[in-house]
Amino acid sequence: MRSLVVLVLFLAASMGRGQVFYDKELLETIAAGEARGHTPHGKAATAEPTRGYDLHYHRFELNVDPAVRAISGSVTHYFTALTDLDEIVFDLSTDLLVSSVVRNALALNFQQAGDLLTIQFPATVAEGEGDSLTITYAGIPPETGFGSFVLDEHDGAPILWTLSEPYGARDWWPCKQDLNDKADSLDLLVTAPTGQRVAGNGVLVEELDLGNGNTRHHWRHRHPINYYLVAFAVTNYAAYSDFVPLLGSTVEVLNYVYPEDLFEAQGSTANIVQQMQLFSSLFGEYPFADEKYGHAQFEWGGGMEHQTMTFLGAFHYELIAHELAHQWFGNMVTCGSWEDLWLNEGFATYLSGLCYEFLAPEYWMSFKEGRRDFITSQPGGSVLVTDTLSIPRLFDSRLTYAKGAFVLHMLRWVCGDEAFFQGVNNYLNDPDIRNASALTQQLVAHLENTSGLDLDEFMADWYVGEGFPSYQLLWSQSAEGEVSVQLDQSTSHTSVDFFEMPVPIRFKNETSDSTVVLDHNFGGETFSFALPFQADSALFDPEIWILSGQNLVLKLPVAGFANDAFLLYPDPVIDQAWIHVGASVQGTVDLEIFDNTGRLLHSSRAVAQGMRVELPSNGLSSGYYTVRVRSEERTFELRFVKG
Repeated sequence: MRSLVVLVLFLAASMGRGQVFYDKELLETIAAGEARGHTPHGKAATAEPTRGYDLHYHRFELNVDPAVRAISGSVTHYFTALTDLDEIVFDLSTDLLVSSVVRNALALNFQQAGDLLTIQFPATVAEGEGDSLTITYAGIPPETGFGSFVLDEHDGAPILWTLSEPYGARDWWPCKQDLNDKADSLDLLVTAPTGQRVAGNGVLVEELDLGNGNTRHHWRHRHPINYYLVAFAVTNYAAYSDFVPLLGSTVEVLNYVYPEDLFEAQGSTANIVQQMQLFSSLFGEYPFADEKYGHAQFEWGGGMEHQTMTFLGAFHYELIAHELAHQWFGNMVTCGSWEDLWLNEGFATYLSGLCYEFLAPEYWMSFKEGRRDFITSQPGGSVLVTDTLSIPRLFDSRLTYAKGAFVLHMLRWVCGDEAFFQGVNNYLNDPDIRNASALTQQLVAHLENTSGLDLDEFMADWYVGEGFPSYQLLWSQSAEGEVSVQLDQSTSHTSVDFFEMPVPIRFKNETSDSTVVLDHNFGGETFSFALPFQADSALFDPEIWILSGQNLVLKLPVAGFANDAFLLYPDPVIDQAWIHVGASVQGTVDLEIFDNTGRLLHSSRAVAQGMRVELPSNGLSSGYYTVRVRSEERTFELRFVKG
């Protein structure tokens, strides 16, 4: 699975890297930071599909002071009517008052109600007709608990920033909160007190001193952009640049950081060079290479992937990688529904892991272990967002981020490296998706095309379904080298009765090892194969390709593995346990459990399936017990400990 190493490292082979640390708790901070654009009454998964018009261009002319919670100015929208329009509707908080709407030098009538701005046309705008209008407004953006327009301070200096994901853009500008309608470009002109710097999307065209104590900062962006990725931040930033050589260009990474943190930032943001080179080699050149990438520091611990200008609360290696990854997954290609938010966050989380795999491999196993243990710390939860109006559910770090990343990791395992990476590249370059929005089924279709697999069952289990499997592996080896394996599985949630997966097992001794992949399709499935050495141990999924927990591996004596080996596992019994009854016991069995004094505590019947029956241990207190198993063929007893 390492065939891409040569491909991705040639760009970075001569580059050093800054100091790298792995922090298993960081994901919670990242998720919290990206959830900040909260409003108490957001739109549903996709809002109204189009509202009858297609946006093309925004021109912002705004006035702000980082010490004052207020905004004023105008936004001009260019659009095309998709149907005959008598009115046009934008999202805008009623806390911001519109003073005028002008079209072709003529004032239009409008109403504000329910955080919607409805503008009437004096005559119908015909389908296919292009038009524009300018909305002038002012007010104090609402404080919504987390905030989409925030004032704070650092080292005594005021700072203002916006953060609109998922539903907060309307708190500071008249917009169309629709994931499926990106504007083709924008100009962002922000006037602020002289001495402040304004960070924004795209390229800084001009900083013009107006001579009245204010400076106008003009940012220009000429790529399609979604409403929640438009942003600016204002404070007394210090500025410096890193530069990333790519095959087709050199990309400037413009860093706006607090003066008091300049030294720390310069020692950390340089890691962006190898990270951008890695992502460009795996997924195509950085999509905004003709403009820039950048970081703007702000007062939260996580980050937010505003297009071409990420806002960062810290300079952690993984955080920088996560937000950079969003420029491909989330910005160039945006999830088309908030139900599919994992297409943004799962990819960004997984790509930050790929930085460990390819650039800092000493942390790759820790990354996988940390994500696995976090996900399996609870038994349920779907990657599919089932409540898109719940901010905690949308930005659930365990499900949308960590489990979403692990689903991608398992798709890579199931499809194979070549098919996975080619399929993802095809997804990114699909003309219906690139610079637009995508749904989960579109990613799956591309992976099916490159792998030749039907992934319906996989996605039903891992994307829609909840939970994860726990495996029980029983194995033995004959003197001639023949290995016999029985593989069982239990699931943590009732929504999935079985996870069909290729399961890697590494057999080894002091001098030799061999990994065998078992195509596991049902509980109790048995496998036989020969090894050229005598193994003394078996390691379940040693490279952590499968999301699983509480796995058990037991070696049985060679004699009677398939017929007469009777074994209870795991022992001590904590939660669920099984009795291996062998092939000679068929059908219904009677189970009796006795305590250490011989008193009968439990009696029931069970059906032996896959050479095993479940031990009915619920309700037993800690101590020593005996279970008696009776079938038509035989009776036997096993001792066990309940922990």
